Amino acid sequence: MSSTSHATVRTRFAPSPTGFIHLGNIRSALYPWAYARATGGVFVLRIEDTDVERSSQEAVDVILESMRWLGLDADEGPFFQMQRMDRYKEVLAGMLEQGLAYRCYMSQAELDVLRERQMAAKQKPRYDGTWRPEPGKTLPSVPAGVQPVIRFRSPIGGSVAWDDKVKGRIEFSNDELDDLVIARPDGTPTYNFCVVVDDADMKITHVIRGDDHVNNTPRQIHILRALGHEPPVYAHLPTVLNEQGEKMSKRHGAKPVTQYRDEGYLADAVVNYLARLGWSHGDDEIFSREQLVEWFNLDHLGKSAAQFDEAKLRWVGAQHLKRTDDAVLAPLVALQLHRLGLAAPTDERLVRLCGLFKDRCATTVELAQWLAMYFGEVAPSTEDLAAHVTDAVKPALTSLVGRFSEIAWDAASIQRAFKATLAEHGLKMPQLAHAVRVLVCGRAQTPSVDAVLALFARDTVLARLRAA
Repeated sequence: MSSTSHATVRTRFAPSPTGFIHLGNIRSALYPWAYARATGGVFVLRIEDTDVERSSQEAVDVILESMRWLGLDADEGPFFQMQRMDRYKEVLAGMLEQGLAYRCYMSQAELDVLRERQMAAKQKPRYDGTWRPEPGKTLPSVPAGVQPVIRFRSPIGGSVAWDDKVKGRIEFSNDELDDLVIARPDGTPTYNFCVVVDDADMKITHVIRGDDHVNNTPRQIHILRALGHEPPVYAHLPTVLNEQGEKMSKRHGAKPVTQYRDEGYLADAVVNYLARLGWSHGDDEIFSREQLVEWFNLDHLGKSAAQFDEAKLRWVGAQHLKRTDDAVLAPLVALQLHRLGLAAPTDERLVRLCGLFKDRCATTVELAQWLAMYFGEVAPSTEDLAAHVTDAVKPALTSLVGRFSEIAWDAASIQRAFKATLAEHGLKMPQLAHAVRVLVCGRAQTPSVDAVLALFARDTVLARLRAA
């Protein structure tokens, strides 16, 4: 463990706002959030917006909206790197002064020639240290009109290693690492440099991020140590793959996180599903947010790539919908009904409707589609009408309308009316029940018909049955 192990845990999520955020990205927010919550630590949100051409406010808004929906609340931030430029330049100046970095005047054309020469000699292309100051070394004359880059003076010889919480011991030879550019000719600092200054200033103790950053880590460790800091604990997460086995990305059909909200998935279901995409607690598949926080640690992170599976997400969604209190579901379903153009008051009836139909659904959108028959017109298909509302059943429907007009309007009384009608006409329950469902609900399959009808207004049921 690093020397930070006894300090307050401080984790961070540091997305770049250069496109919409998908499930593969947001997992890199969930794990640091869960670890901070599990350890009584601090979760920091940092927006890495130095790629000015590709960054957008719209992308920032979607990041914040996605995190808000999933309940991944930051304790500090959002901090924006573009607002920290003065701090980066201050650190750069100090590094130049202390000899930790130097100005390099090698042009891009010279670099290209060097690279071609190295590749022809079967060598790994790397900067050759032309402008690196050394005792007794004479540097070339500074060329006129060339704006230099600033390079970090990387250690020579030996290696850099760390014990990764996912991948185990990782070691790089320092001879593989050339002197990294930490500021461009226009003076703007580079990604690897900004990350180090931020992590140091924000006292980050644990960096939990995608394994596409593994190759950045040795350079970041060197800069951190040069600035007098010990590195944090690193956990590099395997990639999330899409259903075709490719890295999840916008180009390969990944959806924005907010689309799952619009499709009616419960936030807790998505958090549960995401948590299992690379972490486990024994064989537990379904768990609450509170259980995730109680159980989460860095010792059970998966070592191999996780594959997204929409069918599994739907199953997790269905389990969470089933377990969610009906009164919690009602306002979410009312919102989805509103999107269908139907006004549904969030009242006791809507709560009971959620309880009756939720076992058949994976999302609040599906639940709203079931409940639409209570708040709008229904249009039975001609096939269903022909199959179920037959001449043999129509006399029984007339009798049932008569009985429904006189009884108390509750499930038990409705059931008795059905039984009396069946006895009178010598029919079986499915014959009459299917016909009633088609006419009143617009579909032949529903939960128990007496419970379904009891939640309609009696006048609506009578009007729809008389239409036969």
